[in-house]
Amino acid sequence: MKVLTAYACFLLAVLSYCSCKHKQDRSWGAYKADAASTSYSAHDQINLQNVDQLQVAWTFYPNDAAEGSRFNGSQCNPIIVDGIMYTASARHRIYAIDAKTGQQKWAFDPFDGGPGGGAFRGVTYWEDEGGNNQRVLFTGGDVLFAVDAHTGKLIPEFGDRGRVSMNVGMRDNPKLISIKPTSPGIIYKDLIIIGNEVSELYGAQPGYVRAYHVRTGKLVWTFHTIPLPGEAGYETWPRDAWKYAGGANSWGGMSVDEKRGMVFFSTGSPAYDFYGADREGKNLFGNSVVALDASTGKHIWHFQTVHHDLWDYDLPAPPNLITVTHNGKKIDAVAQTSKVGFLYVFNRETGEPLWPIEERPVPASDVPGEKAYPTQPFPVKPKAYARQLLTENDLSDFSPEAHDSLVQLFKRSRYDGLFTPPSVKGSINFPGTIGGSEWGGAAVDPNTGVIYLKSNESPEIDLLVKIDNSKLDGPAAKQVDGREVYMTYCASCHKADRTGIEPQFPSLVGLNKRMAEEQALLRVREGAGKMPPFKQILNGKEQAVIDFLYNKKRDRSIPNDEHLQEIQQNRTSMGVVKADRTADKDTGVLYLNTQAYYPLRDLEGRPSIKPPYGTLNAIDLNTGEFLWTVPAGNLAELQQKGAPPTGTTGSPGPIVTGGGLVILGGGRDKQLQAYDKKTGKLVWAYTLPAYSSSSPSSYTVDGKQYIAVSVGGDKAHPAGMIMAFALPN
Repeated sequence: MKVLTAYACFLLAVLSYCSCKHKQDRSWGAYKADAASTSYSAHDQINLQNVDQLQVAWTFYPNDAAEGSRFNGSQCNPIIVDGIMYTASARHRIYAIDAKTGQQKWAFDPFDGGPGGGAFRGVTYWEDEGGNNQRVLFTGGDVLFAVDAHTGKLIPEFGDRGRVSMNVGMRDNPKLISIKPTSPGIIYKDLIIIGNEVSELYGAQPGYVRAYHVRTGKLVWTFHTIPLPGEAGYETWPRDAWKYAGGANSWGGMSVDEKRGMVFFSTGSPAYDFYGADREGKNLFGNSVVALDASTGKHIWHFQTVHHDLWDYDLPAPPNLITVTHNGKKIDAVAQTSKVGFLYVFNRETGEPLWPIEERPVPASDVPGEKAYPTQPFPVKPKAYARQLLTENDLSDFSPEAHDSLVQLFKRSRYDGLFTPPSVKGSINFPGTIGGSEWGGAAVDPNTGVIYLKSNESPEIDLLVKIDNSKLDGPAAKQVDGREVYMTYCASCHKADRTGIEPQFPSLVGLNKRMAEEQALLRVREGAGKMPPFKQILNGKEQAVIDFLYNKKRDRSIPNDEHLQEIQQNRTSMGVVKADRTADKDTGVLYLNTQAYYPLRDLEGRPSIKPPYGTLNAIDLNTGEFLWTVPAGNLAELQQKGAPPTGTTGSPGPIVTGGGLVILGGGRDKQLQAYDKKTGKLVWAYTLPAYSSSSPSSYTVDGKQYIAVSVGGDKAHPAGMIMAFALPN
């Protein structure tokens, strides 16, 4: 009996050991750490006392860049489950990596050897209650995939042999559209709930939020962010807008309150970003924080942060769920960052703001047909964490000539503060379309109720130009100048010299060396990442643009494109108005912002405002008061003697740890940095081979803590890399 008892104890110990080896740390098992999108790690092995000893533990190189491709980087926030890291390359290949050594376990190519690419920020992990069925779900282009977490093999019973088309279930013909999510879905029980990225131009699809069954891939529910007749918010649009309006999409990610069964997400602007004559009204649920029943998709509450958006002031990141002490009571709250620099904080159950939000008058539009909404919401507290007012004194002064040029531009542009509408004379957009917080969002410490967030300040000029596509129907339009088309529709993002604005808008110099003409033509027509599809706007002029980019000389007459005709016939048969519907509905006249997304620079290409260009902020959500603000990063070449660090713009967000650290990268200075979370003091910095292109992750394997981050490409490794840091053994 003693022998049997001893053997049983030994067997129990072995099983316990194996179980522990398998069920390792899962504290970063989802995008932004967890279901609440906290970006918080409780691990404290790396702390204020030893962070200066951090060193590179391993580096993983995807090595899947196409020949001749430019340097690039993945925006993927790696997740870690039981010692396995799941991540993606810049080319959108999915990898499972040993999180302790950096060795590849498996890879999956959702494009079957195709070019891939586009913004992609993470994957989703799911397992059943017994832990026997473990899956990784992600999107590749317009397809939702499910693979076995251990092998990377497709799950046959999910959708069509492991694939579900994201185009099915949208408003228009799934064969003629392409829905390409950028942020991963989130799990609630056996559902994966996911938003999408759609075009931001005329003719965009609506940004429906949908839930799919994780086991079968079946579509379970759909929430219409552009409401249908009879649905809440329908009255905030023109009567037939649901047939043609687009955008209002959740592209930044989501959060789930598992106890209450609620899913929270935020949305972007309706399309077109800068001119809304065809969408008069508030335009719910654009620019809104929305709470739904996670099981059914039923609307619970919402708050719209910008009415009738004309500035591309998307809500760019998932809401953070946190519990705070407010007026002496514990409140489960939702905190939402924004591009305008406001932080919106609500009661999680009711949607009631914790501090007052006032409707205040804002300027009217001077563009024909446009009716800017007369008021906008202004939170009283917390105060804005980005500058919202620009004056002549804020303009940079690197040289007298450069400063005088900026002053002249400032004086001749329209500027009436935060909500100055776009104008045909040129207007200033500040903090800008990459201002305030970007897709990296914020990190919250659940133990203290403090939120940490990065802020950008990058003014832009909005210049609306009247485009009359009706002229294409006349004989004079038979010959199309590709350069003219490029300068009208493409140069605002890719620049007149085609050098782009990396990483948001890639350079087109040398495009013929890295992409076939057919692929480029498809990209122009269907869009990719932030680039919208131009097939309906260009109306047959796509080939002329390609000829210009590839330096081809040929008869650039407008082709008889049957595909374009099919799209128009389909939209007409569904009662959908033309994509170029504006105040001049019947003439084909529309307005485009020819300076969209382009940071305002001085004569020498330097920032147009005085620093800081980016800050890191700590706000106590119990009181709504700031604890500290510091410049985030430093551009030494722009720092004046004796001045504080300049700060840098960047999209990735911070994480906060139990070791007292706030860790942040993503700036142009290529630094990964650690700050004291109580004071904002910089306590560690490491210069990466390229800019960090994702928010960091923190995890442990076999009791050792790591910090991991996606890093952009360099000459030796154009596909980018994943770098993990740890303390020395």
